[in-house]
Amino acid sequence: MSTNLSHSHTRTQLGRSGPSVFPVALGCMAMSGAYGASDESESVATIVEAIERGVTLIDTGDFYDSGHNELIVRRGIEGRRDKVQLSVKFGAMRGPDGAMLGFDARPAAVKNFVTYSLRRLRVDVIDVYRPARLDPQVPIEETVGAIADLVKAGYVRHIGLSEVGVDTIRRAANVHPIVDLQIEYSVITRGPEEVIFPALEELGISATLYGVLSRGLLTGSKVGNKGDNRIHMPRFSGAAGEQNAVAVSHLHAFAKNRDMTPAQLSVAWVLAKQSAFVPVVGARTREQLRDVLAVVEKPLSAADVAAVETILPKDAIAGTRYPAALMKTLDSER
Repeated sequence: MSTNLSHSHTRTQLGRSGPSVFPVALGCMAMSGAYGASDESESVATIVEAIERGVTLIDTGDFYDSGHNELIVRRGIEGRRDKVQLSVKFGAMRGPDGAMLGFDARPAAVKNFVTYSLRRLRVDVIDVYRPARLDPQVPIEETVGAIADLVKAGYVRHIGLSEVGVDTIRRAANVHPIVDLQIEYSVITRGPEEVIFPALEELGISATLYGVLSRGLLTGSKVGNKGDNRIHMPRFSGAAGEQNAVAVSHLHAFAKNRDMTPAQLSVAWVLAKQSAFVPVVGARTREQLRDVLAVVEKPLSAADVAAVETILPKDAIAGTRYPAALMKTLDSER
């Protein structure tokens, strides 16, 4: 499952049975206002350019701005469907005001959600379909069984998981082959290294890694525009936010010495540490996309990797990745 990044045409295989994809994926959530307003035409242009530059895996969720994100993805992939694999998360329920109303991964709900996603994306099949979280009311076997029915019926090609722990991963894999786990991972979020990554390797499951820039914390992105939900996140506010900004400034200095941007260094570190896994980068603009994709040609040496980890050791950052109440709901954190 490993990949050599020296050629831009190399691929990383998702699990034993999944598709081979470009070593960096495009995550589209931020194109639908999660971190403040974004420009729709620029979002579409970014997806188009990503595909032109060889990116194959495009990641979205049916609840990102209540379907809006899938409509943007549809415009970006129109006429290019044969060049991409679509990864879609489902399960989160929302009110018309955007409020989160809970999670539903019952078999009937799974089949209902996929129907709307196929219609919004204007495609016949979704490449990787996954519940965004574990539904505490529904055994994972039932949810995966329902997606397996969709695989048999030709509406879904592969099954993925997101933010679940080892026990859930094993139970899911007993029902149907799982190609990848989507989980947050970065130089400052390294929890999965302990038990989750070894279990994935044992089971022949890959990972798509989001949050590799830690929602802009590693790049020094300015927080607090209208609609930016990062203001509620512990790592960005108060004393923790100030401490973290200082810690990250050392990373920026190192990146500058290496003639890299902070985003490039953050993604390159992930590629060097987990070469069998695929970082999902949430570029909202073509400029951000070009910056990040340059890393495929700039691999880090072992010495660089060690230096980054000296600058930002595992405990360098204060605060959890989500607010406390949300952290409690994550199966991956149990």
